[in-house]
Amino acid sequence: MTTYLIVSIASGVLFGVLDGFIHANPLAQRLYSVYSSIARATINPAAGIAIDLTYGFIMAAVFLLLYHSLPGETGIVKGLSFAILVWFFRVVMSAASTWIMFNIPIPTLIYNLVAGLVEILVLGILYGLTLKPMT
Repeated sequence: MTTYLIVSIASGVLFGVLDGFIHANPLAQRLYSVYSSIARATINPAAGIAIDLTYGFIMAAVFLLLYHSLPGETGIVKGLSFAILVWFFRVVMSAASTWIMFNIPIPTLIYNLVAGLVEILVLGILYGLTLKPMT
């Protein structure tokens, strides 16, 4: 239980750090300029931290729930399998919907896909290396 709490908090913090890097770097700023007319002028850091911590707890719990069903014999392979699964349902489906509904440049969508994959792989590796269900 202690490991779950520590890893959940660490992954929530990691979510926030990675999101900050992914969205605040110069390339992202250039690619995301398409959203400038609808983007918020300021962000609510407290809400962002709360959301990322919540994501950390939920993602770690789902990883543990799916652990025995994930392909692979080792935790790291299970973590990577989980990451690909989450990436598809979280990032790929969102990018496909965005592409259909909005006039967003393809490079922006590709950036979202690649950045999302890297972010989720890092989290999947963390889970795979640290979390094991109680037997």
